[in-house]
Amino acid sequence: MLPPHGGTLVNRLVPEGNRPHLNEEAAEMPSISVTEEFRKDMECVAYGIFSPLVGPLNRDDYTAVLEKGRLTKGHPWTFPIVLDVPEETASRIKVGDDVALTLEGEAFSILHVEDKYSWDRKAHAQSVYSTLDMDHPGVSKTYEMGPVLLGGSIDLFNETQGKFSDYRLKPIETRVLFKSKGWRTIAGFQTRNAPHVGHEYVQKTALAFTDGLFINPLIGKKKAGDFTDEVIIDTYTTLFDNYYLRNTATLVTLEMEMRYAGPREAIFHAICRKNYGCTHFIVGRDHAGVGNYYGPYEAQEKFSEFPDLGVTPIFFRSFFYCKKCGGVQNDKVCPHGPEEHLNFKGREMRSMLMNGERPSELLMRPEVVDAILRHTEPFVK
Repeated sequence: MLPPHGGTLVNRLVPEGNRPHLNEEAAEMPSISVTEEFRKDMECVAYGIFSPLVGPLNRDDYTAVLEKGRLTKGHPWTFPIVLDVPEETASRIKVGDDVALTLEGEAFSILHVEDKYSWDRKAHAQSVYSTLDMDHPGVSKTYEMGPVLLGGSIDLFNETQGKFSDYRLKPIETRVLFKSKGWRTIAGFQTRNAPHVGHEYVQKTALAFTDGLFINPLIGKKKAGDFTDEVIIDTYTTLFDNYYLRNTATLVTLEMEMRYAGPREAIFHAICRKNYGCTHFIVGRDHAGVGNYYGPYEAQEKFSEFPDLGVTPIFFRSFFYCKKCGGVQNDKVCPHGPEEHLNFKGREMRSMLMNGERPSELLMRPEVVDAILRHTEPFVK
């Protein structure tokens, strides 16, 4: 099994016996109120999903990530995990302070402040998202952030149970799970969608030359029109019940928000799955894209910049259902023309489902469609 990114699986989760004491200490500290999304990011740090990060980035690492897609020690890292605060908050905090991170008045972690610095929203947005268009969800979020960033390490003493606790595992647990199953090679699959037949084709093709398949749907904040978390879990459990072998595939959730950063987020997603224990990572068309901001295979091309990533990407280009061949094919093997092809157009299938219509069973399993339509509100509003 691959070692974690950076060589060591980070653990910033305080042992249970020490948590009451730290909770008491946190009550006496200055505090910073954060968002639910940031809390989830800090849980990812604490569990080692974001190894080798130990907290929000300091200035040097932040600058290196923006300019080079790497941390100062040279490890590939393409998405900046940062803590932004208003000027008023920053004015009462100095380097060397310990501050309590809170959500809705509840302290969950201590941040050991090691850096405090200003940043350029325009440079950040252009570097991370490759656009300054305010219609891009990542760009608009960037311009809503506070003007000062705090960097340092965390100690997390109050963890959430997770939205779907039965499917939530830490990297230390997935690595034990993979070993118990005898999997030496594992293909990770990132998704924010209910599965269609094309997804199944990609997953099972990857499984044909690896020992195990790690389906890791992203549970968290998404843009309007995406499938809800509940639909994603219901459809994948339905797919597993009917079309997957339990000894070769597993379903585990990853609780964090979508960034829609295209190529940079594809590398970031691969690193997270490497930390879970994956040796391979599936990268499809327009991975982590939104709108028309990125080329269809730009995310795949990004991997050439990181030959030292440590996880092997599996690239899938154009694929479709060919009526003549009688199954899902790709443009390297199918000799038939487009008149025989049914394309997996997510927007069209979502539009049909929004109207209570059923996509063709050649494109989406009937059981999956049933699972979606059982929800009165299957899409994020």
